Amino acid sequence: MKHISLLIPEGDSSLSNLEATYKMFTLTNESLKRMGQAPVFNVQLVGTNMNVQLSNGIFSIKPNVTIDQVKKTDLIIIPAIHGDYKKVVETNKDFVPWIVEQYRQGAEVASLCIGAFLLAKTGLLEGRSCATHWLAAQEFREMYPNVNLIDDKIITDEQGIYTSGGAYSSLNLNLYLVEKFAGRQMAILSSKIFEIDIDRDSQSPFIIFKGQKTHDDETILEAQEYIESNFQERITVDELCDKHNVGRRTFERRFKKATSNTVMEYLQRVKMEAAKKELETGRKTVSEVMYDVGYSDTKAFRDVFKKMTGLTPIEYRNRYNTQVA
Repeated sequence: MKHISLLIPEGDSSLSNLEATYKMFTLTNESLKRMGQAPVFNVQLVGTNMNVQLSNGIFSIKPNVTIDQVKKTDLIIIPAIHGDYKKVVETNKDFVPWIVEQYRQGAEVASLCIGAFLLAKTGLLEGRSCATHWLAAQEFREMYPNVNLIDDKIITDEQGIYTSGGAYSSLNLNLYLVEKFAGRQMAILSSKIFEIDIDRDSQSPFIIFKGQKTHDDETILEAQEYIESNFQERITVDELCDKHNVGRRTFERRFKKATSNTVMEYLQRVKMEAAKKELETGRKTVSEVMYDVGYSDTKAFRDVFKKMTGLTPIEYRNRYNTQVA
């Protein structure tokens, strides 16, 4: 039987993460029992102490056991914890050595949504891939620059460490873990019970791009403003370098450091965000939108749009257009 330690952090942890995760694994056990099979999961709520924790200041959650009482576990699941990320990590730092020790003993570790901040504090994500909520991507990169944040993915799986994207995409990671430990049949059953798309693998359609401007590089800020004001035009890296009197290699390095994007990636993201807004709210054809954002090659526009959103322009408009009756 797999022992699952579902962490109960101090602070405003995600009740939806906790309740849905607990229910999904325990319902798998109940389904197996009805089929005449032995349960496969032993789920415990684990805290650093036995104090009752509050979620949203309203709902109380009481751990079953403390980390000192759990000498060996098979899977640790870290829920999202809301608030100031640095304070959240500091408040829950007592979990860190225990998580590291359990991983060294063979346990696997999963973080849900912004629970990735606490997981990253352990150092186990250094040099590895990680997903979290796209809204928290910039703060995550600033706190953990040595982690390979893949902010468009719903699930990462690397050497016994799992992470999920934002909000309810945690359900997809739970399904993934159910499939790994209890088989595809049980995962499909769970997906039907919880009405979850079992094969959804990207949070790209939900990302709203906002250029990263919390840095202090005035030259790059000016370049960003120029790109965002003139994205319909053909803008080149050399043009930006000449405009700001900076050598190309230095400019590209500074731009990447400040925005976490190359110049061309940034330009593409700005164009695609403009295209998304037109597809969401207007009645223009895809070709008209394409021309509006500075593309003349249909295939190139479609390829970049799908790369950024995971959907074709037509699929995106059909799903999100507010004018559709």
